[in-house]
Amino acid sequence: MTSASKTTRAFVIEKFGNTDGLVNSQVEVPIINPDEVLVQVRASALNYRDVIILEGNYFQPVPIGRIPISDAAGEIVAVGSEVTRFKVGDRVTNSFFPEWLGGPYTGEYSYYSADIDGWLTDLRAIRADALTLIPSDLGFIEASTLPCAGVTAWSAVTGIRPGDTVLTQGTGGVSLFALQLAKAMGARVIATSSSDLKLEKLKELGADDTINYRTHPEWSRQVQDLTKGKGADRIVEVGGPGTFEQSVKSVSVGGQVSMVGALAGMKGRVEFMSLFLSQARYQPIATGSRQALDDLMQFITQHDIRPCIDSVWDFDNAKGAFDHLSNRDVFGKVVIRN
Repeated sequence: MTSASKTTRAFVIEKFGNTDGLVNSQVEVPIINPDEVLVQVRASALNYRDVIILEGNYFQPVPIGRIPISDAAGEIVAVGSEVTRFKVGDRVTNSFFPEWLGGPYTGEYSYYSADIDGWLTDLRAIRADALTLIPSDLGFIEASTLPCAGVTAWSAVTGIRPGDTVLTQGTGGVSLFALQLAKAMGARVIATSSSDLKLEKLKELGADDTINYRTHPEWSRQVQDLTKGKGADRIVEVGGPGTFEQSVKSVSVGGQVSMVGALAGMKGRVEFMSLFLSQARYQPIATGSRQALDDLMQFITQHDIRPCIDSVWDFDNAKGAFDHLSNRDVFGKVVIRN
C-alpha cells in the first residue's frame, strides 16, 4: 500500500482472452462499512473458474476492471464499528459465497470475480460474517485453498460411511481434497489420472486403487472389476459431460454422483436407461456455505489433513500462476503469495 496516495496493489481484468488482459494496477484502499473488516491479503488460491473468467467464458457477465480470484486468506487490519466476531490481528479466510451463511442453497448470492471484486489484491473490505477464523496450525497459503476446492470436496463427500467406495477424478484441488477427506472418513478410494506418475502420487496420498483413464478410456469397467460388480458408492464427478457416462456406469445402485465441474469438456452423452437403472442420486454441488467451511476447518484440524499445494507464485508473477493452471498439468492447488 502507498500511504500517501492511499492506493494498494490489485490485478484487474482489462480485456478477456488470456493473461495479456490481466494488469497489475493501483486501486484505492477500501473504506470499510460498520459491518465490515479490512483484510490484509496474504495468499490467494486459483480455481479453474478463474481461468474461465479471464478467457471471457464465464456463465455470468464480468465487467472490465474486475479484480479476479474467489479464495484468499489474510489478517484483519481494521474492524468496523458494528463488528463483534473479529478483532485486529485475527487470521481469516473467506467463504465462497459471501451471503450464504448456512442452510440450503438458494442461488441468491454474489459471485467473487463476477458481480463483485475478488481477492487478487493486497487489501480487501468484506462483511465480517463472510469470513471464518483460520486454525493456528494452518498457514495462509494452505488456508487460501479451502473456500472453493476444500468446501466443494467437503460437500461432495458428506455422508460417506466407513467402508464405502469413493471414486475421484484427476489431480486438481477438489479431487485431492475429496481423496483426503474420504480416507479420513474411513472410505476406500479409487483415484483416476491420465499420468502413471501422478497415480503413484495419488497412492502416496492414500488412494487404495488407481486407474489410468488414458490407458483405459472405458474406465468404468475397471471400477466394476475393482468393486466386484458393485460400483462406487460415491463419485466425485469433475469432468462433466466428457466423463459423465463413465461415472453413470461406475456408480453403485443407490449410490451418488456428486456433480462438481466440467473439466473434460461440454460434449458428451449418456444413455437414459443407464441413468434409470442405476437408481443413483445425481447431485449438483454448489460449493457450500460458511457453515460448511467452519465444519471443514474443524474436520481437517481433527484429522491433521494438509492441503496439497502444487506451486506458490509471487504476487507480481500472478500471470505465471494463471498460465500454469491453464496448462492443467497440476497436482493440487496453485497459490499466489502477497
